[in-house]
Amino acid sequence: MRMGVDLGGTKIELVALSEAGKELFRKRIPTPREYNATLDAIESLVNEAETSLGQTGSVGVGIPGVISPFSGLVKNANSTWINGHPLDLDLGARLEREVRVANDANCFAVSEATDGAAAGKGLVFGVIIGTGCGGGIAINGKVHGGGNGIGGEWGHNPLPWMTPDEFNSTECFCGNKDCIETFISGTGFVRDYKAAGGDAPSGIEIARRMEEGEALATAAFERFIDRLARSLAHMINMLDPDIIVLGGGVSNIDAIYPRLPEVLSKYVLGGECRTPVVKNMYGGSSGVRGAAWLW
Repeated sequence: MRMGVDLGGTKIELVALSEAGKELFRKRIPTPREYNATLDAIESLVNEAETSLGQTGSVGVGIPGVISPFSGLVKNANSTWINGHPLDLDLGARLEREVRVANDANCFAVSEATDGAAAGKGLVFGVIIGTGCGGGIAINGKVHGGGNGIGGEWGHNPLPWMTPDEFNSTECFCGNKDCIETFISGTGFVRDYKAAGGDAPSGIEIARRMEEGEALATAAFERFIDRLARSLAHMINMLDPDIIVLGGGVSNIDAIYPRLPEVLSKYVLGGECRTPVVKNMYGGSSGVRGAAWLW
């Protein structure tokens, strides 16, 4: 069997899959916000799954960061207590086997490419749009992490084709200004709506108000779609994936899917684009399933 672990800031989830991808075991626990306690928690989950099922398996872990190919240490994780540690080696020593670790957005892409919304596609770009904006690349069902370990990190490039009022208008936690994430994340969508005079707790609520005919919400949604189209066109012009799969809370806005293709071709080189942009199949479970499919 394959076991996948999703190491998040608030919870750790483990799922065990059969060779055919059938779920055999699942458990979720709160994340201890300390490194050694996090190792203890993952080790305990693996032992519980193997004891319960009476078999051993491979282990993959998805993290909100990456392992540097140069130092072998975790970097860029917003679960800051794992930064600077050789997570794969430390877990491997405890579990007495090799442990594979990848960015959670890459795990999302692998999951959807293996048996999800992008099954059978060769080059998959997976996008997670929620509080932030992550991206991952799967090629023939395998993670493409890149030479620096940051493959797919589109959210920290500048918003393409910025208008004068967009330029130098946002600040990102990464230290740069005008990152894609600051505009098209759920957080950015809400920020833009509020700046125009609205007030809503989420992008889902803004979309609901648009469907009810609110002009302010409709205008905010159109700005969001245009910015999303520009950002995805930037990736299509460079990578030209076979399919793009959206995840995260914003992916549940159904109005995105008919509207986005109409705008994408304005920005894709040559003025035409038929790249499918689809909603994920596994929702919040895609990351943990993808961690299992790292093997």
